[in-house]
Amino acid sequence: VQLQASGGGLVQTGESLRLSCAASGTIFSINSWAWYRQVPGKEREWVARIVNSFDDSYSDSVKGRFTISRDNARTAVILQMNSLQPADTAIYYCNVQGYQEAIYRRPFDSWGQGTLVTVSS
Repeated sequence: VQLQASGGGLVQTGESLRLSCAASGTIFSINSWAWYRQVPGKEREWVARIVNSFDDSYSDSVKGRFTISRDNARTAVILQMNSLQPADTAIYYCNVQGYQEAIYRRPFDSWGQGTLVTVSS
């Protein structure tokens, strides 16, 4: 399963961005989508996760500002980021976990290539 992330860019403090990540390949079911971010030289940080279509959770640093949602028609996940701050500057990675087959399951755990978000002060 391959992921293609898009939507990163350069914005000013307080502005919004919308990240998208679309999956392709053989997919029977998706258990969860997640977004992580990483600043060069630092560890990758979990940002948000959505299980099924409605069970979402967020890190304390983005709670109330970011919203994760599924686009089931496109087999994709969206991260709506509002009130962006310079501390949100990072490369954002999407992750998906699920199964490729109904009978033999064949679990997958795939990562996107990353999209850069830069927030200027």
